[in-house]
Amino acid sequence: MRVDLFDFELPPERIALRPANPRDSARLLLLDGVGLEDRTVGDLPGLLRAGDCLVFNDTRVIPAQLEGRRGDARIGATLHKREGPRAWIAFVRNAKRVRIGDRIDFGNEVSAIAAARYEDGAILLEFEGDEPVELLLERAGRMPLPPYIAGKREADARDQSDYQTMFANEPGAVAAPTAALHFTPELIAKLEEAGIEHATLTLHVGAGTFLPVKADDTADHKMHAEWGRIDVSTAERLNAVRARGNRLIAVGTTSLRLLESAAGEDDMIRPFEGDTAIFITPGYRFKAIDGLVTNFHLPRSTLFMLVSALMGRERMQAAYAHAIRTGYRFYSYGDASLLLPAR
Repeated sequence: MRVDLFDFELPPERIALRPANPRDSARLLLLDGVGLEDRTVGDLPGLLRAGDCLVFNDTRVIPAQLEGRRGDARIGATLHKREGPRAWIAFVRNAKRVRIGDRIDFGNEVSAIAAARYEDGAILLEFEGDEPVELLLERAGRMPLPPYIAGKREADARDQSDYQTMFANEPGAVAAPTAALHFTPELIAKLEEAGIEHATLTLHVGAGTFLPVKADDTADHKMHAEWGRIDVSTAERLNAVRARGNRLIAVGTTSLRLLESAAGEDDMIRPFEGDTAIFITPGYRFKAIDGLVTNFHLPRSTLFMLVSALMGRERMQAAYAHAIRTGYRFYSYGDASLLLPAR
């Protein structure tokens, strides 16, 4: 499909630079088989059914953005996928000044060797020393805010908590699973009172989630792989929800992509551990999920293509036009939507 079919105009003032406070006060655009309705995230207990199950991503964002030097050259690195105990693939700024075998000094006694270069320009960094890389990143790294926020303000102390979900438990993400940022312990308690369950899986979100689609046709776009895991007991529990006639609602496109990666043609979710590079575009048959809670996405992005596959491209274009016209806030710190396709 032509990528320009997924384009739209977004006024810069619609991009949220801070989250709603409290988190569950964010606006929620309900789009179902009937129509479109303006609500808030706090309304979710009344919008879902008893027996439904929300599926969250429990990944935790790490301080994956590094600034360093190779000789006199300033080098920036954003880690996006772990390849071993001490090895990370990184998108590198000023990469032309880095040769294989070069040592990059990130300060605070943290350094890495450029071990390999990939076709897309990314570089494999091998961190030096014996300390766990997680400790090195805590010492030298920064919270990797999305470029559309970082380009307008510096990351600060508030982002250390604002950019983590209440479920963040498994360190390894370079970006937050932002739909879950709207949830609070109080909201989860209200959902449980309404008979709505929740479960967690892990997908370590990579920086590739922010990359634009440069190809003119979706068939020519290559997704970056991300590592995920669904354990045996979680797979069994999620299958049981659907077997009894209730719905699985993915919270965030990361949860959705992992669930769909783990599902077979029989619509059963299998245990999963490994990489996924699934790319969902219109025409895809969803096998594992019955709905999605998600934020508002970039034009021409793989995520806007995903929601268009779920709800229909023209319908999503109309819904986004409504959201822009009525003042919804977009992207990672923005408002949310609840997408429930007709079944």
